[in-house]
Amino acid sequence: MSWSNYASTLIRYPQFGFSLDTSLMDLDDAFLSKMAPKVEKAFADIAAIESGAIANPDEGRMVGHYWLRKPELAPTQELRDAVTKPLAALKVFAEKVHTGQVKPPGGGIFQRILLIGIGGSALGPQLVAEAIGHNARMPIHFFDNTDPAGIDRVLSDIGVAGLAHTLVVVISKSGGTPETRNGMVEAKAAYDAAGMDFGKHAVAVTGEGSKLDHFATQQGFIARFPMEDWVGGRTSVMSTVGLVPAALQGIDIDSFLAGAAAMDAETRKHDAAKNASMRLALAWYAAGNGKGEKDMVVLPYKDSLVLFSKYLQQLVMESLGKELDLAGNKVNQGIAVYGNKGSTDQHAYVQQLRDGVPNFFATLIEVRKGRHGESIEVEPGNSSADYLQGFLRGTRKALYDSGRKSITISIPEVTPFQLGVLIALFERAVSFYASLVNINAYHQPGVEAGKKAAAVFLDLLGAVRSRLISEAKTAQEIAFETDADAEDIYHCLTHLAANGEAQIAIGSNPAEDTFSL
Repeated sequence: MSWSNYASTLIRYPQFGFSLDTSLMDLDDAFLSKMAPKVEKAFADIAAIESGAIANPDEGRMVGHYWLRKPELAPTQELRDAVTKPLAALKVFAEKVHTGQVKPPGGGIFQRILLIGIGGSALGPQLVAEAIGHNARMPIHFFDNTDPAGIDRVLSDIGVAGLAHTLVVVISKSGGTPETRNGMVEAKAAYDAAGMDFGKHAVAVTGEGSKLDHFATQQGFIARFPMEDWVGGRTSVMSTVGLVPAALQGIDIDSFLAGAAAMDAETRKHDAAKNASMRLALAWYAAGNGKGEKDMVVLPYKDSLVLFSKYLQQLVMESLGKELDLAGNKVNQGIAVYGNKGSTDQHAYVQQLRDGVPNFFATLIEVRKGRHGESIEVEPGNSSADYLQGFLRGTRKALYDSGRKSITISIPEVTPFQLGVLIALFERAVSFYASLVNINAYHQPGVEAGKKAAAVFLDLLGAVRSRLISEAKTAQEIAFETDADAEDIYHCLTHLAANGEAQIAIGSNPAEDTFSL
């Protein structure tokens, strides 16, 4: 640890209180010089993205999430309008909800939100709600999975009486995402059972002409907001996906967008020595030898940022986890991300980080302001905030002393502006890194493969249901009847038995288990 290295390499944007410390990543001049050609290409690549070039060749799509906080970058007036007009409309809608101009059919005002979505359509709004949604005008609940027990728990929290004053926001670009569709069907069933009109309590955020768009029209949804195909789910938090629920909660979305725009302005500059997103990308490259050989452990030292590591899991891993590079070579790229928060993890996995397998680098996030208002001394001379800072600095030093590298990102406090700063920082770092390793950051073939495999299982489940009779059968017998794999059949049968659709008689091993109606 060197004071001169820290002072000479720290990147600061004092106009909004941000700093990035990579002094403990040991990025030497030889590495930076070697990477210079790749860096220049990365700058050119992201400039092309921002100008409207096709950035997702698999789907022939532009990638325009940077336009969401600077619409004038969009290459056509039509695209600029696609940013500005929905933003203006959602602000008006939120105000009408808050003032009771848009109200439940039973009277009163909408008091809470139920958001139905998955992936980026839930993770972004969840991060925003946890980080900056405290004391919201409208508390928010989530259906972010197709787990029936989880759905029941949320409905129980809301209560039957509460449904009457709950505004449901359904978010799905296509309207065909099974988890979101299932959540909407479950929510509609709850409203139907309570004798209420689901459509008069619902809002859709979806692609124009999608299945959800048609359903919303048929059901008489209160409002519909567009979701553009040039905004990917993992970068959608500053689109209608994140801004509709944020505005309904009463969050300052203009400040949120301004924070991202401020970081974009700094990281758009072609100066690798002062560009925080490029420095992050280079640090990731150096740590993992350009092949993702080290995991990234994210430790925000602030409770309100507890979901930030989860948010980054999708942003980083879905963007960078790719089998093939742009030339079609098999490269199996990616950076694994995990984490929770500091100093909680001083008492969890920091022990392994310090003394165990050195297969990671850490990203510590410092929030300088401890709390609003006066602090007490928890011991003579020291406050709780002093301890939190001590644990951050102590962990950083202890890790480096043991040969573990780390990055430290500092912001003054957690506000809408500063959350925008952080999100924009990592979004551009992901874009830069993808260029450095020559992959497409904007498609997700692995996710699509999983969806197709799930559809195959559901088809097989239907076939197994039709083969169950009162006479007991083994999985192998039903596999023969359906020309399917016995293990796949067995998993279908145990699922049906666990949910009361079949009876199971346990044998000495799974091959001897039998199933019947």
